[in-house]
Amino acid sequence: MLPKIYIGEWVDALVVWATDNLTPLFDAIVVVIQFIVGNLTWALTTPPPWVIILLSIPLVWYLTNWKTAVGTSLGLLLIYDLRIWEPSMNTLSMVIAATIVALLIGIPLGILTARSNTAHKIIMPLLDFMQTMPPFVYLIPAVLFFGTGAVPGLIATVVFAMPPAIRLTGLGIRQVPVELVEAAEAFGSTEYQKLVKVQLPVAMPTIMAGINQCIMLALSMVVIAAMIGAGGLGSEVLRGIQRLNIPVGFEGGLAIVIIAIILDRITQGFGKRGNQ
Repeated sequence: MLPKIYIGEWVDALVVWATDNLTPLFDAIVVVIQFIVGNLTWALTTPPPWVIILLSIPLVWYLTNWKTAVGTSLGLLLIYDLRIWEPSMNTLSMVIAATIVALLIGIPLGILTARSNTAHKIIMPLLDFMQTMPPFVYLIPAVLFFGTGAVPGLIATVVFAMPPAIRLTGLGIRQVPVELVEAAEAFGSTEYQKLVKVQLPVAMPTIMAGINQCIMLALSMVVIAAMIGAGGLGSEVLRGIQRLNIPVGFEGGLAIVIIAIILDRITQGFGKRGNQ
């Protein structure tokens, strides 16, 4: 019999070391995340629901089209009628915050993988690992480093939702026709100008697909994060499961579906509008 490789113990030792030596960093991360999520939650829950619903119509219309705007308002109106407005807005704020953080990290890394073969060879296997790891596993180190609540839930969500943004950003830039890049070089464009004026605009449909997947994964993980006290609609679903309460669980799940459809249509419509 082969001797066992104690990978789990090595990871545990690494977690213990990080907990003992990186506490100031973790505290700073907690402050930043609480600031972002707290302000988003305040902005979505402080005004009366009808104000948010009415404001969503011109905003979504501007980003997409009038059909999506009407559908968004009807979906939000149904959520309000189900009496789960506040947990829905808490979930939406966490999804927005997690998506913003994931994109701020993921898009630059995607650009790096497109411009460096070495980075591509290193990062791609890591993305494969991150995407195949069961999402519940991410909750363990998040709880150990940050306790329970919204902060560890959001951090686990960022890690889980980031890979599509990195992968599709790099893929989109790599698929830009060589002729376009060579033409930009012939006109004396710098590396920055080639990236901003040629590669990113041409790759935008693929990048938007990555953003869409990032949002959907963030929403699914935020629901799972209710197991560690993240709150929101995930808590409604979890409460329905624990009590075998079909109405509570179904209504919470329906609200999650509505938010997912709204976010999906907005990102798809925005992407189509940007390509026109």
